[in-house]
Amino acid sequence: MTQIPDHPLRYALVNELHARPFPILQAPCTAAYVAIKEPVDAANRDRAADRAHLLALLDRYGSAHPQPGATHFSGPIGRAELKWESHTEFVAYSGFSPGLSDRPFDPIEAEVFPEDWLVAAPGRRLASVLIRVELLPDDMALVGQKLDSWFVAESLAVAWVLDRSAMVAGDFRIDPAGHLRFAVFVRPGTGARRVGRIVQRLCEVETYRAMSMLGLMRTRDLSERLNALDPKLSALVSGLDGQAQSAEAALHDLLAISAELESLAVRYSFRFGATAAYEAIVNQRIDVLREERLEGRQTFAEFMMRRYDPAMRTVKSAEARLKTMAERAQRAAELLRTRVDVERSAQNQRLLESMDRRADMQLRLQHTVEGLSVVAISYYAVSLAAYATYPLAKLAHLSKEMLTALLVLPVIGGVWLMIRRIRKAMH
Repeated sequence: MTQIPDHPLRYALVNELHARPFPILQAPCTAAYVAIKEPVDAANRDRAADRAHLLALLDRYGSAHPQPGATHFSGPIGRAELKWESHTEFVAYSGFSPGLSDRPFDPIEAEVFPEDWLVAAPGRRLASVLIRVELLPDDMALVGQKLDSWFVAESLAVAWVLDRSAMVAGDFRIDPAGHLRFAVFVRPGTGARRVGRIVQRLCEVETYRAMSMLGLMRTRDLSERLNALDPKLSALVSGLDGQAQSAEAALHDLLAISAELESLAVRYSFRFGATAAYEAIVNQRIDVLREERLEGRQTFAEFMMRRYDPAMRTVKSAEARLKTMAERAQRAAELLRTRVDVERSAQNQRLLESMDRRADMQLRLQHTVEGLSVVAISYYAVSLAAYATYPLAKLAHLSKEMLTALLVLPVIGGVWLMIRRIRKAMH
């Protein structure tokens, strides 16, 4: 039976839904996670270098390579299970090892990623996380003792998650070895897939928190520039109704400010958009954990509300300020352009009036010249007429002077009528 042809991207779109499966983890175990970001924009990222770096790690352990163009990969590296993901702005490596070290959060647990290999990474370490997954003991007092010894009490966040199937804890502080720590206490009988989802959610919360707070660092640079531009813009706007500066000069200065604001908007638009997207992911990842309070301790959501949300509001405030200043500059430019147009219209009106006066003067001068031309033409016409009628004057016994005098008035009248008719015909 003939089937309708598939869209060329149909299978790729469906496979994208299953591109990054959750790890399957059995407690007790340890997870080491690192996210690496190149200090460039996403559009300029060297994905070939990221792949080469991954292959260098796999070759150390004699592991298989991913398919060309793959954005995710899972496979063994020694006794650990590697999970690699390539995202828009960063790459993430997760190493899952069975069992626990005697020393909680021992830096040696992160050596699943060799130090020299990390140094050769095409980027910088953005996030590094150690997660210790234990079975939940029957004595909750023992859990409290562990949390007090592992974490800083002032910033510790603890909560039951996923219908009390596990308890997660962390203080979002970097330890002396350079890692953030999370502890996961799992009830016996909790499925391996659920454990894997909890661990991955914690890694994602930390990674996207760090990515979103890159916007805060950029915002500080932006605020300094806006603080320098704001007084200039305010001075130009407040001086719109004054005469201290010409409208053209003010418009030139205002256009320079507008151009810089537009340049800042273009430069920071990607980071603002990315920050909003990462913030939404952080909140969504915390929501899906379905937290429940443990013995009056703050939850992850409360920690984020107190420590993380103000940073995001700062970014949004800077974005809104940039947008507002650009709109103010645009409105001021429109007012100045209107003022310039009005002044130019007045100048044009004065120019037209001056042209009218000059045209009137030229017309009067023309009339004067026409009067003089009547006299000049009449002078020559009288002379010609005198020569033409001189024989007749002898017959009439008239002198030459008398003949000339008799011809002056008729000739002048005839010339005047002729010029008037010519001027009337032209008009």
